[in-house]
Amino acid sequence: MHIGTSKWFDWVLDEGQAIALLKEAYDRGINTWDTANVYSNGESERVMGKALRVHRIPRHKVVLMTKCFRPVTDPDVDPNPGSIMAMFGEAAQTSKDYVNQCGLSRAAIFKQVQDSLERLETDYIDVLQIHRFDHNVPPEETMKALHDLIQANKVRYIGASSMWAHEFAILQQVAERNGWTKFVSMQNHYNLLYREEEREMNKYCNMTGVGLIPWSPLASGRLARPPSRTVDTTRSAQGAIYAADNAAESEEILRRAHCVAEARGWPMSHVALAWLNKRVTAPIIGFSSAARMDEALGARDKILGEMEEQYLEEPYRPQRVQGHS
Repeated sequence: MHIGTSKWFDWVLDEGQAIALLKEAYDRGINTWDTANVYSNGESERVMGKALRVHRIPRHKVVLMTKCFRPVTDPDVDPNPGSIMAMFGEAAQTSKDYVNQCGLSRAAIFKQVQDSLERLETDYIDVLQIHRFDHNVPPEETMKALHDLIQANKVRYIGASSMWAHEFAILQQVAERNGWTKFVSMQNHYNLLYREEEREMNKYCNMTGVGLIPWSPLASGRLARPPSRTVDTTRSAQGAIYAADNAAESEEILRRAHCVAEARGWPMSHVALAWLNKRVTAPIIGFSSAARMDEALGARDKILGEMEEQYLEEPYRPQRVQGHS
């Protein structure tokens, strides 16, 4: 979400900075780039595609992951690239201008994918993820459309993002029953401060061979700084979802993560990532600078002891499920 235009959110990098940062990422071996059609109203995809072209990065050397479901604003209807209407599907669902341009019907998926291909300046998407579950479309229609895109070589693999475990299981079962392509990944909401995915989704994915690639692994930056500095960045200040429930327990987890970091001589983010990395395939991390990128890369191969993990986990209490809307 950090790539696109600051008119969308003020913590998003504009084109010039973003293209330079993507080159820094590629040079460091970060060759899997995740985005979504809705991010910056399509600008995120456009900037990624331009970065590949400007820096002459061979397409086959980068894994491009994007998402479909939410609407991208129509410039003829809403010319403001900073509009966040698209993040809230209700507005689009009541407008004649967004018919078949959002959701997971066959027509909507095909339209969204074609638009994404054009913005990314590519003829295929490595991993197409459905951003959410669509309660208004039969699962068979969604899964057949995704399968047909793979058969047409416009998409190589499919994944999904935050939803209830039973919804994800239904989609997988429909695909298996019909001999269609199944999802290979789940991008869910999971970190030291939010562990509700351990109830069902993580277990289901681990048992069925689906890779976990969680979003917000550092809780909008809160897990990268001591509790007294958790609003140092614009995005973490706006990250109200982490202030909604169990505030006292979350503060204690942050305090303990800071203590472990101090004892280890690590950046605090390394504690959070070391805890997470052993439980998932790979986290989806947003970068705003090369320095943050290097800090995250430094967490590779770092391992916490069993007692340290128990110390970090002990204060956690079940909380309201978030991130499925």
